[in-house]
Amino acid sequence: MADDTKTSDAGQRYAKALFDLANETGDLRAVEADLKSLGAALNDSGDLRRLLASPVFGAADKAKGLAAIAAKAKFNPTTGKFLGLLAANGRAGDLSAAINAFRVLAAKARGAVSAEVTSATPLTAAQAKGVAAGLRTALGKNPEITTRVDPSLLGGIKVRVGSRLFDASLKSKLDSLKFALKRA
Repeated sequence: MADDTKTSDAGQRYAKALFDLANETGDLRAVEADLKSLGAALNDSGDLRRLLASPVFGAADKAKGLAAIAAKAKFNPTTGKFLGLLAANGRAGDLSAAINAFRVLAAKARGAVSAEVTSATPLTAAQAKGVAAGLRTALGKNPEITTRVDPSLLGGIKVRVGSRLFDASLKSKLDSLKFALKRA
């Protein structure tokens, strides 16, 4: 699976347009909540990721799938229209990038910083609190943290804040050691 934490240019453009519209219509909090739950669904559902990424499914199929999710979850109409537009324009594969970019814009508007923490196992409440405190100290701003689990990390964590990535995972350390041993 590709690294979903990266934001594509198209995802950023769509997120900016949605942010501006939601801010203008007063739906910012509702749209942000919708996208947060949709992002969690994307992380949890391999079937949903396959639907959006696969060229086997056409734009109409992707639009139907996203419309069904929006209706079932009772998303704000602005969110529903956004999902339909994304699918109709053949950009359903950029949904994850758009959600991440929207989170960054919304956090910035609140004076906070958005951070995505990826760990090999789910973080305990104490661990999440410790990561938040460390980020608050390092960044000088209140972090809004979303977490993901990626068992391939083996241990440790990765923290992405904007375009910066702090990688303290066991996998990357082992990869570095493997590379150093090959060069020796």
